[in-house]
Amino acid sequence: MRTISLVDGPVELRGALDLERTPAGVMPRRLPAWTTEQYQDPAVHGVTMMPSGVRLVFRTDACALELEVLTSTGQLDSDEEPRPTGLVELRVDGVLAGRVQAPVGNVLRMAGPGAEQRLIPGEPGVVRFTGLRPGMKDVELWLPQQTPTELVALRADGEVRAPLPDGRRRWVHHGSSISHCVEADGPTGTWPAVAAALGGVEVINLSLAGNALLDPYVARTIRDLPADLISLKVGINIVGLAAFRLRTFGPAVHGFLDTIREGHPDTPLLLMSPVSCPALEESPGPAGPGPDGRIVALGDPDDVAGGALTLAVVREELERIAVARGARDPHLHHLDGRELLGPDEADDLTDGLHPNATAYRRMGKRFAARAFADDGPFGRTIDHVRG
Repeated sequence: MRTISLVDGPVELRGALDLERTPAGVMPRRLPAWTTEQYQDPAVHGVTMMPSGVRLVFRTDACALELEVLTSTGQLDSDEEPRPTGLVELRVDGVLAGRVQAPVGNVLRMAGPGAEQRLIPGEPGVVRFTGLRPGMKDVELWLPQQTPTELVALRADGEVRAPLPDGRRRWVHHGSSISHCVEADGPTGTWPAVAAALGGVEVINLSLAGNALLDPYVARTIRDLPADLISLKVGINIVGLAAFRLRTFGPAVHGFLDTIREGHPDTPLLLMSPVSCPALEESPGPAGPGPDGRIVALGDPDDVAGGALTLAVVREELERIAVARGARDPHLHHLDGRELLGPDEADDLTDGLHPNATAYRRMGKRFAARAFADDGPFGRTIDHVRG
């Protein structure tokens, strides 16, 4: 087996905007390094290291591949085992060809959610894929969407070359945990990955679980990225954290859009509202877990008249903004998130908030059918897609 350089070699790392050097190797991050000094909450750094949509892309005639990684997962003191690390998935010529559980490496122990973490150091482990067909082929190795994964080494029993340009459009998406998709059944099962495969585009998933809060550094990141298509899924974290009032929410949305338009004045841009979440539809945040672990609204419904935000208010405001700006921005589009997951599908929300794996795949198909259709905002025909 030959060792292939992971930096400045033939392998292209897509979906990551930064590579942080570590004692073990390199850690992909989904926001550029300059943003780190602007994080108000250290949790942002953690979710940028969860590689949702990050994949190693190359061509090879190898029949066997090895990817050595060092994962970092969590474990509550009350749990017997660490949290699942997720899967590394192999695509060959665009088709899923293998799935292997990522090895447990470092473990962060804690007494409970939000408690101080204690690092239990681990060792790198190896993910192997064998039996690949002979001959040169296009290969993608997708990292687990929920687990920070340091890349230690890539090995192959054949030649590895840089990927060929394929001419696909680049779609940049930003959203919350419902676009990060920790609960998906694998990294290619997140709804943005499903939609991108159906739409024939390259996805860059900048979704940040718990942190889709219209942060200006995210807008500047999107502004400066090459992008043919852009989508923003806005609202659930804002309501769940009671991060804005009605007075401040609209200007923040306008400012976020204005910044993106500085770099992408004519790029198709889809502004999406939240999917259904029964607890927060008519009651404002903040939100928290109820006695059964399902999400509940902790805000006062009477405060909506004074400017507190519910999902219903957010959807109305986003549609109003899209219509108002659309008079001078014909490339700005709007999608009600309930078209991806509606109120009659609440049983598919694992905790009253996050969709299950089946629902994520359904959301991806529905998004593709709406966004990439001939008359959709991204203008691409999708064959054999059903909602």
